[in-house]
Amino acid sequence: MKSQTKDFPNIAIIGSGYWGKNLVRNYAQLNVLQLVCDSNESTLSAIKNDYPEIDTCFAIKDVLSREDIQGIVISSPAETHFRIAQEALLSGKHVFVEKPITLKIHEAQTLIELSKKYSLTLMVGHLLQYHPVFDHLKKLVKSGELGRINYIYSNRLNLGKIRREENILWSFAPHDISMILSLTDEEPTSVFAIGENYLHKKIADVTTTHLSFSSGVRAHIFVSWLHPFKEQKLVVVGDKKMAVFDDTLSWQEKLLVYPHQIQWSNNTPIPDKALPQKIFVKQSEPLKMECKHFLECIQTGKTPKTDGNEGLRVLKVLNSSQKSLDNKKTMYISSDISSKKSYFAHDSAIIDDNVTIGDGTKIWHFSHILSKTMIGKNCIISQNAMVGPDVVIGNTCKIQNNVSVFKGVILEDDVFCGPSMVFTNVNNPRAHIQKMDQLLPTLVKKGATIGANATIICGVTSR
Repeated sequence: MKSQTKDFPNIAIIGSGYWGKNLVRNYAQLNVLQLVCDSNESTLSAIKNDYPEIDTCFAIKDVLSREDIQGIVISSPAETHFRIAQEALLSGKHVFVEKPITLKIHEAQTLIELSKKYSLTLMVGHLLQYHPVFDHLKKLVKSGELGRINYIYSNRLNLGKIRREENILWSFAPHDISMILSLTDEEPTSVFAIGENYLHKKIADVTTTHLSFSSGVRAHIFVSWLHPFKEQKLVVVGDKKMAVFDDTLSWQEKLLVYPHQIQWSNNTPIPDKALPQKIFVKQSEPLKMECKHFLECIQTGKTPKTDGNEGLRVLKVLNSSQKSLDNKKTMYISSDISSKKSYFAHDSAIIDDNVTIGDGTKIWHFSHILSKTMIGKNCIISQNAMVGPDVVIGNTCKIQNNVSVFKGVILEDDVFCGPSMVFTNVNNPRAHIQKMDQLLPTLVKKGATIGANATIICGVTSR
């Protein structure tokens, strides 16, 4: 095991494949990497060969049990981010998770709340926020040098790396969304995305996403892994100047500012073009800057530039973009993306997307709230309950342990459901025949009490 230097915290990395190997390199150079965890034996063998002083393991539990490790860096597939990050936070470890923070809004909110509860750092890997050139571009925008921003567009194009665990939107666009939200300092009011699937019928290879902001700024993001050449370009158009951040060019040419003007003659706009100005920015590796930032945030307790809330903002745009892509229509985004929930849910509870839960409601251990369910205020959902989908529960209801409230059930206010009581929704269910088209609704009226182990036959009104 390596000794630590400069009082930096010790770090473990989970996932050391395509991108994770770059994190391994940087944290090893910073002399803080103690352990690498990966399920691939050949990958770990390569790590051990290149970094013989670093420990390796296959099981995440072996990482979390190490008391000498303070920070966990997660570079595993996106669908595993929530589970691993949650376990790490519950184990008292600071967490850096690669983009996207999670795949679901409520999962990101849970991670944010856990990090606050245990006073732990939660940071998301939006790498370009740590690029010195982007940082300088952001300063130009904030200073007003470009004038009022009219629109922003970003292209992130290449031939590969083609993924099968996520589409191009989720693979490429998080960085661009993060930069655009940072430059505008606001969230979009609407999102419209279009895309095409060429290599797999369910995985988009090319997408274009259009964002509208209440300030009048417009932005679009074009991403593709079926492009003849690599392009990573961000263009910001102001009414005074225009700026281009091209990350594929040499360091001296990555940031150009065009002092173009629009002159008016006889009510006709005429472009007055000017030569671009090269903006010198001191060179440094963005990933190393990002890694150092995580270590410094653990040391000092300061909030990361790309903290959980920033990750949540990007995730909300991603989710809306995906819905727009699926439904082929514009999606409107609520301006309230606060991570603070007005209800309590135990860490082991599962809450699906598209669920409404009222103020003061408590959801306890191992309960599952399914989509399109509405739960009122000040309810108690006890242990091992299942509610939904498409269930309506009124205010101040109490659902005791081991109760399932199935689709078709409506509980008015102040209903008590005793332990292990049973609702049904089909009269003669069969395992081998789908009968949800024969569902019979059940209404439980205000103030009703249903005792322990009772069975309610569907299609009735209980008072």
